[in-house]
Amino acid sequence: MSTDETPSSRGRANWRMLLIEVVETAVMAAVIFFAVNLVSARFRIDGASMLDTFRAGEYIVVSRFSYWYADPQRGEIVVFVPPSSTPGSMLDGVLGRAGETDFIKRVIGVPGDTVQVRDGQVFVNGTPLVEPYLPEPMLDFGGRVWDVAAGQLFVLGDNRNYSKDSRDPEVGLIPRAQIVGKVWAVYFPIDRWRRVLQSVYPELVPVP
Repeated sequence: MSTDETPSSRGRANWRMLLIEVVETAVMAAVIFFAVNLVSARFRIDGASMLDTFRAGEYIVVSRFSYWYADPQRGEIVVFVPPSSTPGSMLDGVLGRAGETDFIKRVIGVPGDTVQVRDGQVFVNGTPLVEPYLPEPMLDFGGRVWDVAAGQLFVLGDNRNYSKDSRDPEVGLIPRAQIVGKVWAVYFPIDRWRRVLQSVYPELVPVP
C-alpha cells in the first residue's frame, strides 16, 4: 500500500491551509476593529464653533476610555451627545458608528463651579479666565450665572460668537453620561496632524 500524496491531495491540503489562514486573519481583524472602536471614536469636524482650534473638514480621534478612570477637567475638549439627543448604545460604539448630532466643545466648568459670562468675559468661581485660543472677543451675554451640579459640565465653543453651547437653554449644562470622550488628536488631513492638549488655567484653584 502506498502512502504517497497525490497532486490532488496536496492541492486540497494547501487550500485547507489557505482557508484557515484567511479565517484567522479575518477573525484577528474583527477583534482589532471592535477593540479599537470600544476605546476610541473618529469624527469629522463640521461647522465653525471651534475655530481656530479645529477647522471644518478635519478628522479627530476621541478617546472613550479616558473618562473610564477619571473625570473631565477644565480646558479639555470633549465630544458629547446633546441633551436633546439619545446617546448611542455600546454596540454603536463598538461598530464605530459616530452620532450625526454629536457636539464638540471645551469644558469650562466642572461640578462645584459657578460660571458667569459678563461683559464678554468668562468667570469661573469669580475669577476671569485667560483664554488665548479665542479667535475674537466674545459678545456680551447678559451676565448670566450657572451653578454646575454633580454629574454636570459647563461647555463652550472656542468660537464663542458662533457656538451653540451651555449658554443656550436648548443645550445647557451637559450630563456626565452624555460625554462620548476626550479629543486626543487630529489625524487628517495629514499635514494638520497634531495632538490636542488640555488648556490649563493657572489663575484657578485646582479642582480638589
